[in-house]
Amino acid sequence: MARNRAQARVADSSAKEGAKQKRNQLMTGGLAAAALVIVAIAIVVGVSIGGSESSSGSSGSGGSGTADRAPDFSFSLFQGGSELGGKHLNIHQLDGKPVVLNFWAGLCPPCRAEMPDLQAFYDANKEDVTLIGVDIGQFMGLGSQQDAENLLRDLNITYPAGFTDDRGVVRDYEVLGMPTTVFIRPDGTISTKWTGALNRSVLEQKVQEMQAVQ
Repeated sequence: MARNRAQARVADSSAKEGAKQKRNQLMTGGLAAAALVIVAIAIVVGVSIGGSESSSGSSGSGGSGTADRAPDFSFSLFQGGSELGGKHLNIHQLDGKPVVLNFWAGLCPPCRAEMPDLQAFYDANKEDVTLIGVDIGQFMGLGSQQDAENLLRDLNITYPAGFTDDRGVVRDYEVLGMPTTVFIRPDGTISTKWTGALNRSVLEQKVQEMQAVQ
């Protein structure tokens, strides 16, 4: 009987130790998962508050490099087809005027925040600059095409906007945060890229800088 009691104590101790190890494993796994979520949010939203700029190639007189041509891709429009000349287009068809290419998503809070400024910029500059918003939410985990259309409708956005099925744009345009806005010269080369939300003042400044070196 003493032997049975000893064996029972050993079994009970082993069971408690096993439960403790399992709790530790669950806690470690939970912390790791939380860390991954935080990293993912940081990548997607990242520098959205305040934004950051990166230039492509050389710009301005005296530059010794060659500016990068904007990678071509096709897109379909939710709205603005009559203005751009069709519902199904590619980005190189927009050459001829400065282009402000805005990558956004329907469930992206910073995208929502900047849209009124994009609309105000469009209303004031649509004769001289092409503004196009391209939804890539399906590639960034930030909503569907229906979410994107709902956001346009909720905010009464009227500038040309649509979506692309080309996942390669995330790689080709190095989209590291949302939203991302690319400023493209009339010759199709990239002037600069802005990662994060921007306002009308920044939009007008970047377009003026792009026009000044034509």
